[in-house]
Amino acid sequence: MDALQIRFGTDGWRGIIADDFTFDNVRACAQGIATYQLQLETHGAPIVVGYDTRFASEDFANAVAEVLAGNGLEVLLCVGPNPTPIVSFTVVNEKAPAGIIITASHNPAQWNGLKYRTYYGGSPPPEVLAAIEGHIARLRESKTVRHLMLSDARSRGLVRNIDPRAPYLRHLSSNIELQRLQHSGLSVVVDAMHGAGAGIYAALLAGSKGNFREIRAERNPAFPGMQNPEPIAVNLGRLSQAVLEEGADIGLALDGDADRLGAVDENGTFVTPLQVFALLIYYLLEVRGLRGMIVKSLTTTSMTWHLAERYGVPVRETPVGFKYIAPVLVDEDALIGGEESGGYAFRGHLPERDGILSGLYLLDLMAITGKRLSELIQDLYKLVGPHHYSRLDIPLQREGQQVIRARMDSARPDTIAGYSVLSQDCVDGYRFHLEGGGWVLIRASGTEPLLRIYAESESPESVQDILKAAQRMMGV
Repeated sequence: MDALQIRFGTDGWRGIIADDFTFDNVRACAQGIATYQLQLETHGAPIVVGYDTRFASEDFANAVAEVLAGNGLEVLLCVGPNPTPIVSFTVVNEKAPAGIIITASHNPAQWNGLKYRTYYGGSPPPEVLAAIEGHIARLRESKTVRHLMLSDARSRGLVRNIDPRAPYLRHLSSNIELQRLQHSGLSVVVDAMHGAGAGIYAALLAGSKGNFREIRAERNPAFPGMQNPEPIAVNLGRLSQAVLEEGADIGLALDGDADRLGAVDENGTFVTPLQVFALLIYYLLEVRGLRGMIVKSLTTTSMTWHLAERYGVPVRETPVGFKYIAPVLVDEDALIGGEESGGYAFRGHLPERDGILSGLYLLDLMAITGKRLSELIQDLYKLVGPHHYSRLDIPLQREGQQVIRARMDSARPDTIAGYSVLSQDCVDGYRFHLEGGGWVLIRASGTEPLLRIYAESESPESVQDILKAAQRMMGV
């Protein structure tokens, strides 16, 4: 077979459709997972298989189901496109040993991918993914992929359809008072970004006293009008416009598989994921009075440390990716976990990003306090000081990646954008801690051929200065 190495990055394996992401490679992935599950001897319960709204996702999911069935494993095949958090919840709800989701999350339209979820509904630790990768590599060499035609698998009872939405929606009602949201009078615009999260908020907020509008709710694998289905500022112009047109209190956006959340305030201004994470921490600690560990990726906000100190809770910092965050959430019964990309997880729900519940919690914060999002951010800054953030994504050609890596390895600046470098670390990429509490991190994306540069500082202007200085330092 070809020389492609299938690697599970920060959240699954992704590739270009019909180039890397082919039916042969997807079947090889499924066989590797099947082999791993059979070795665990946890194959008494069915494995959950779901998919998103991307091109041919249902066909790839069917191929996965056929391979699992060909290995004698039972499958619960989700009906229709479903968000990753719903599929992950179904793993837990059905007491399944694992779940597989065909999705490339926020990647551009030409991509698709495969996520693997372990029995607790979250990303498995790196050593599990390494074991699966080893199986996949060996199987692709030997071409020993077993499969059973879907019609035969159904007739033998190995593959059964399941509609996972209703149990998930009932579970959410145990985490939040939906009636309070429905009676709050909040006016909400939701941007589904043509992804799998379409219709979920409409079902949850049915009968709401406030105005509700959903945009980009129809399935469209081309994801028109956006660079990619990622809820970041550059892709949310339509949401900002809709919020202003409706006079809405807030705009919420879900990425392609609805495990990430984006937000704009009543002025149509983008609220960064770092601000959202800090607000969610504040909501749980101050408004709801809960306590527990906070788990953060190293790319997310330093406001975490200030809030943790104020409320007397511990913080655990991890490399980028929920494959690092999820095990800590499970082992430590942590209160909340979050990362820079807009993914947040909560105790009592799943050790997994859930953009849907994250948005509900943000609405609940507004409903309880009676404050708008811009006001809540100002309240937050009164507690921890102003923190502003942005990120640069720079495309990289494969032949240039080694050059950039060498530059990162040799970078030892004394100052960046006029700020003294107080210290640096290389836990995941290269992070420089700056005077005044700011920081900048340079790392290669784990899911796309991109160099990412992240910065947080005291003002929007200083953030841009730091990003530009780091970009010059990398010569890109």
